[in-house]
Amino acid sequence: MDSCIFCRIVRGEIPSSKVYEDEDVFAFLDIGPLAWGHVLVVPKKHVEEVAAMSPAEVSTLFAAVPKLAAAVMKATGAEGLNVLVNNGAVAGQAVAHLHVHLIPRRTGDGLGYRWNAKEYPEGELAAWHRRIIDAMK
Repeated sequence: MDSCIFCRIVRGEIPSSKVYEDEDVFAFLDIGPLAWGHVLVVPKKHVEEVAAMSPAEVSTLFAAVPKLAAAVMKATGAEGLNVLVNNGAVAGQAVAHLHVHLIPRRTGDGLGYRWNAKEYPEGELAAWHRRIIDAMK
């Protein structure tokens, strides 16, 4: 896609701090990091959301994640790492090109997210289970 900022970064039209590249995947430092060493891992092929990818494409993208995650952890001395995909604008995806965030974490770093866990009302767990199973048919 001509106007996609991540596609332009992959093509070298916009400078980036590239940390990894292979035939299908490109990874670079986020210019608006949540923590120093925050890396974005993107497929070179333009795709907006994970459901638009084939299983092979997802496997190829995520095959680069362990090596990059280990490098980010080592380079930053982080105690942990968020591996995060925001899928769709409502989920916080700011750039409409699928990307995996590798965010180094430390105790007391001030980062976080709300995990407002709920409990299903009586019978709802089974109903949602069935809906999702049916949707995969």
